[in-house]
Amino acid sequence: MFTLSRAETQLSNSVTLYNTTSNISGTHNTTINNIPAVSVPSTSFLPIYAGLVGALGMLSAVRALLFFNVAVTSAERMHNSMLMSILQAPMVFFDSNPVGRILNRFSKDIGIMDELLPQAFFDYLQLILIVVSALLVSAVVNPWVLIPTVPITAAFFLTRHYYLQTSRDVKRLEATARSPVFSHVSTTLCGLSTLRVMKRQDSFLEQFHHCLDHHSSGWFLFISCARWFQIRLDWLCAAFVATVAFGAVLASGSVSGGLVGLSLTQAIMLMGVFQWVVKQSAEVENQMTSVERVVSYTHLEKEPPLILHPRPPSNWPSQGRIQLDNVTMRYGSKLTPTLNNVSVIISPGEKIGIVGRTGAGKTSLIMSLFRLVESDGTVMIDGYVTTEVGLNDLRSRMTVIPQDPVLFRGSLRQNLDPFSKHSDTELWAALEEVQLKQVVEKLPEGLETGLIEFGANFSLGQRQLLCLGRAILKKSRIVVLDEATANVDPQTDGLILRMIEKRFADCTVLTIAHRLHSIIDCNKVMVLQDGGIVEFDEPSVLLCREGSVFRNMVGDSAQFILRMRQVLQERRRSKTPGPGHKLRNNTMTPVGD
Repeated sequence: MFTLSRAETQLSNSVTLYNTTSNISGTHNTTINNIPAVSVPSTSFLPIYAGLVGALGMLSAVRALLFFNVAVTSAERMHNSMLMSILQAPMVFFDSNPVGRILNRFSKDIGIMDELLPQAFFDYLQLILIVVSALLVSAVVNPWVLIPTVPITAAFFLTRHYYLQTSRDVKRLEATARSPVFSHVSTTLCGLSTLRVMKRQDSFLEQFHHCLDHHSSGWFLFISCARWFQIRLDWLCAAFVATVAFGAVLASGSVSGGLVGLSLTQAIMLMGVFQWVVKQSAEVENQMTSVERVVSYTHLEKEPPLILHPRPPSNWPSQGRIQLDNVTMRYGSKLTPTLNNVSVIISPGEKIGIVGRTGAGKTSLIMSLFRLVESDGTVMIDGYVTTEVGLNDLRSRMTVIPQDPVLFRGSLRQNLDPFSKHSDTELWAALEEVQLKQVVEKLPEGLETGLIEFGANFSLGQRQLLCLGRAILKKSRIVVLDEATANVDPQTDGLILRMIEKRFADCTVLTIAHRLHSIIDCNKVMVLQDGGIVEFDEPSVLLCREGSVFRNMVGDSAQFILRMRQVLQERRRSKTPGPGHKLRNNTMTPVGD
């Protein structure tokens, strides 16, 4: 009766175990309640955190895209502005600035503006915010840190100011020393064939090493200045970290250990970031010298306007009459004049030979005619004062065949007809006249044959004939020959002279010549000396005049005198006047006299 069944026994054990567990659980809960509770973030906040991180990534990407877009757009605009300023600069600018200096602006300085400057500036803006936030965290944790931070900051600004004053000048020195390297390389490439013929490779290599050493010394000095600055920054950062550490020790009683650790972590991080941000700030200022150099080339002196209203008629000049009244020209305000009160009248259709010693003013006379250099006095062409005509109208209505033929990279068609004004039939006709049609027909691409730089895939004589063909197509009433046959063989020389006599018979032709036989058929010869006209008459008259400067220049050139007599005898027998002359009482008299 007093015996319990097996089920009752298990139930009794379960009740006892439950009471024991309840007592233990109560004791455990009491212990937990004595410990401060730590809040665990709910999973409901995870979408918010993910959204913030995603928004931060998107804003960072948009910020970077906008920043670099603005930087590249600004660099592009400055490049275009500099290019237009260079293209509109007067010729005096190119005489006083070597090509290496200009190439330096368009290569190295533009490269810095495109690549290095945006990256350095972007890093500087981003890192400066990190530095400011680290300083604010340290100041909030322990405000006493601000007291020693003030002299450290003052020392930093003084060091930075001292460094930038030096580094900017060193950077300008390095950039200036880079220009001779570009000039030397450009000159060497242009005259490479001459160097090899004269066996002057070692001499030019030595000159290149000298220019390179001069530039490297400036670059090494710039790097040394940067290293000096970085060492001083390390010292200042170490002083700041020590200040934060001592401040944390002194404030250990009032500040929790977690905040002290946070401030020390920010201060140690500041050591690396601070040096980098200061280095980037200095780099930005140094690279701004490239912007300074580019901006200086955007404010160059410009040539007169390209178009002036009212514009001359489309057929101007229709006659080719040139008049110069007291024209004085100099290449600089403080330089002696290269033309001195030159006054002359050239009648329509006359063929004028211009001769003189080197520096007499032959080229200066042509430059004043085209307004490549502004001159005092009056230059009139068919009744229009050239200073009242836009440069486009003035220069496009006259033709020049220079001593060194000018051809551009592109097709043969583009070099013959740059503005696409003529048909293929006219182009082939011009090539046939200068005896280059068969040469071009043998080329696989014909008129579309590509010309390399300076037309080097054609011989010098062929290049000169191409320039002559371009002049024939232009059909100008005024043609200037600037020693056009100086660099060609006698056969090509004769061909060019015959073509000029045939194609430009009704044109006013001004011929600058050192080979005096090329001006034997001219109506008049203009002899220049010391910037003035000393003689201006027919060749036969000047040759027969005692004490004539032209006769002294000819000297004992029997071939020239014989050829001159033959021409005069042929004209007397045929009683045919030369170009631009008419018969008066059975004698040849220049038109307009």
